[in-house]
Amino acid sequence: MNIGQASKASGVTTKMIRYYDEIGLVQPSARNDANYREYGERELNELRFIRRARSLGFSMAEITQLLSLWRDRERPSREVKAIAERHLAGLDARIAEMQAMAETLRHLSHCCAGDDRPDCPILADLTAGSLPSEPKPPPSRRPA
Repeated sequence: MNIGQASKASGVTTKMIRYYDEIGLVQPSARNDANYREYGERELNELRFIRRARSLGFSMAEITQLLSLWRDRERPSREVKAIAERHLAGLDARIAEMQAMAETLRHLSHCCAGDDRPDCPILADLTAGSLPSEPKPPPSRRPA
């Protein structure tokens, strides 16, 4: 099948298929008489594999490793699991960071009156330059 048909069958755009071919991630098995790439079932399975791995957030380096292990029928599954667990640890860390950011913003938004006054704890916090995981300086109190 040609690249357009492979794109439809795999759910991967033709642009990405060409990119994967360019970087050597997927290699079409042959070219036809008109010198067009030909994609077979093996390539379709690899494209689907890559699409699914990308949807799970794996990096291109991780996908390259996973694809190599998938192609090797003699591989120990512990290598695959180690890659997945490292990726999962990274996801968990990013989730924790995002939760901390959300909690900080939730708190700041709650503290902001959102009225016509210029005082705004959100802007004050941004000016302070602290990170979500850093302790926040106590808010300055203006005399009443």
